[in-house]
Amino acid sequence: MSLPILNQPAPRMNLGPIDPQRHSRPDPLPMTMDEARQRGWDELDVVFVTGDAYIDHPSFAMAILGRVLEAAGFRVGLVSQPNWHDCEDWRRFGRPRLFFAISAGNMDSMINHYTANRKVRNSDAYSPGGRIGLRPDRATLAYCQRARQAYKGVPVIAGGVEASLRRLAHYDYWSDKVKRSILLDSKADLVAFGMGENTIIEIAQRLAAGESVRDLRDMRGLAYALGASETTPEDALQLPTFEEIRDDKLAFSRATRMFHHETNPYNARQLVQMHDRQAVVCNPPPLPISQQAMDAIYNLPYTRRPHPSYTEPIPANEIIKDSVTIMRGCFGGCTFCSITAHQGRVIQSRSKESILHEIEQLSRREDFKGVVSDIGGPTANMYQMTCTRPEVEAVCRRQSCVHPTICKLLGTDHGPLIELMREARDVDGVRKVLVASGVRMDLAQRSPEYMRELTRHHVGGLLKVAPEHADPEVLNKMRKPSIDDFREFTDKFMEESRQAGKTQHIVPYFIASHPGSDLAAMIELALFLKRNGYEPDQVQDFIPAPMDVATSMYYTGLDPFTNEEVFVARGLRDRKLQRALMQFFKPENYFEVREALQKAGRQDLIGDGCDALIPARAPAEALRQRRDQANRAIRGGDAKSKTRGKKSKSRGNVGGRAGNQGYGASGTENQSESRSGGERRESRYEAGQGYRPDRKTQRKKSSKRRRDS
Repeated sequence: MSLPILNQPAPRMNLGPIDPQRHSRPDPLPMTMDEARQRGWDELDVVFVTGDAYIDHPSFAMAILGRVLEAAGFRVGLVSQPNWHDCEDWRRFGRPRLFFAISAGNMDSMINHYTANRKVRNSDAYSPGGRIGLRPDRATLAYCQRARQAYKGVPVIAGGVEASLRRLAHYDYWSDKVKRSILLDSKADLVAFGMGENTIIEIAQRLAAGESVRDLRDMRGLAYALGASETTPEDALQLPTFEEIRDDKLAFSRATRMFHHETNPYNARQLVQMHDRQAVVCNPPPLPISQQAMDAIYNLPYTRRPHPSYTEPIPANEIIKDSVTIMRGCFGGCTFCSITAHQGRVIQSRSKESILHEIEQLSRREDFKGVVSDIGGPTANMYQMTCTRPEVEAVCRRQSCVHPTICKLLGTDHGPLIELMREARDVDGVRKVLVASGVRMDLAQRSPEYMRELTRHHVGGLLKVAPEHADPEVLNKMRKPSIDDFREFTDKFMEESRQAGKTQHIVPYFIASHPGSDLAAMIELALFLKRNGYEPDQVQDFIPAPMDVATSMYYTGLDPFTNEEVFVARGLRDRKLQRALMQFFKPENYFEVREALQKAGRQDLIGDGCDALIPARAPAEALRQRRDQANRAIRGGDAKSKTRGKKSKSRGNVGGRAGNQGYGASGTENQSESRSGGERRESRYEAGQGYRPDRKTQRKKSSKRRRDS
């Protein structure tokens, strides 16, 4: 790729040839063959298989990718949350002419299923009724394998967040192991990573033209596995092998550093990683798409509703149905975040006209209440912000444009966003346009006019921001600005709100147990919260997602860019103490907070001092809570001894139909009995709502634990 011409925009991709007027229809894509026949289709070109319920809204990948393929003239059907115990759902539309497109959904399936403590979550926002159990663990693996069984010889293309972030060897938090590339375990022909509109259109067009899957290996945004006898590309950058990073944490750290230095699409090199005698090749990321392409994608005729076959509300739809996406990408480079690795660092923005057109269409809907719930993206205020020197951007390997300081070449003008916000709230039928995406505070403070517009017109009483921590060393490991930046932003926000005659509040988000955060750092955060009057209702607990820089720190105990040692809270007890410190004001956390303060030698914070986090004597509610927990433990133990060795009758039918589209146990039936009597406690070692019931290793572990107990 040649470098862009001086002072000209860096190269961007236009979408493949799509014709919405000719091909697109204002009804959802088919989920059954009967629906396909109503369109006059007797076979499909592409069958999408997804772990999410189908919502025809541009906040969901399956809707966007299905619609752009449809607009390009291809026949597309969707298999949503299939029964993965056999391959009948994969045969619902017959043999696809071109390929299966596989995705675990909008989230990694393991993060979707489990909390940071590896406990099964109580709900799934992407499923009808919020039910859990409608997709397997590591859904990409199961879905690809069933596609192979359903029709031999049909290409299988894996994509989505789960496949993207596991395309190379990676650390898996839930098994506490380094795992191979998902290509090898899923047997997919290709992994399409990143934002895939151009990628999927090119794949479909080239396969339709008679090319083979192997012919597609020259495409950006694809990873593929070579056969044992094939030679690796000569000019590719060799990463440490799977065996090396599995056995040597220094090698793992080095591989992380090398990978993240190759994420700029304008200068990224092809990567190769050996797994024994087999190579996995990862091509450079796709180029950012142009504004024209963004407009074409978001102007397609989405119904903005769940498929009509659903009879229960889908929680994710209730959150986003009245939201409008204005941009994608993020140049923040936070080490714990996967957005940069998936959407890219280059901001890609829609035109003002396209956004206003969508708001006008939204305002004419019968169910619209007059409030646009969010106008934003990964962040609320990076709209149309780009590097002012394309020739520098083309060679830059900086990990963040805003850390440790905001790059002097970064365009931070809020003018286009302010103009958009003003015109959006003037659309007929719109009473309010809210900003619910997180605001980047260090950028916002550069524009007093933006702060004024935001506080006077676009806050519904509460504004979300993410300072994440108070300790400077932890913030540095996160690539976040100083806590002083949060203080200054809060002061300006409150002053602007006062001048506007409004009572509005900041909702800050903080993370517990992030690499670098020890008890001393968490105590400083607790003191900051107390001194500033914050009492967080929810606690964010760090989850090591595949491929993130912070995940490398968690696994290796090293900063991959400096090789300096980093403190890591690994044990569940240590993580619980950090969570308790963030909510020190809750009586039920009293004994954990006391233990944490004693372990850190901070007994001065126990008592009646102005900085004391807890009183010297346990509150009555804390004592009552501890007594109740002890009683529940005893009752739970008695119940367990009575049912040991027997199959619980309360376990849902994991393989049975649940609802219109998904398969699995119902959320209420499959809840585990709690030790307070009534419901059974969930075990993460047995087949349950979030576990694949055919996993032999889990059955062996479960049987061994029952014998040992």
